[in-house]
Amino acid sequence: MVLLFLFLLGFGLAVSGGVTLIAYLNFLPAGLNWNDYFMFISGRIECYFLPIGIMLMAFVIMRLPKNL
Repeated sequence: MVLLFLFLLGFGLAVSGGVTLIAYLNFLPAGLNWNDYFMFISGRIECYFLPIGIMLMAFVIMRLPKNL
């Protein structure tokens, strides 16, 4: 049950971070270049949710028993 909760938590974090990164892509047509975009998202904490969520889901998948 704990693994299910951790997996769903990781999934939620990954979705939240991914949507945030896609939403911030709207700054590119406004005149920012790719360097400015990456500098901006590196300072935003919600953009780190995507890699944290992916790592949490990968951890849970590796911990699943092999004989399901």
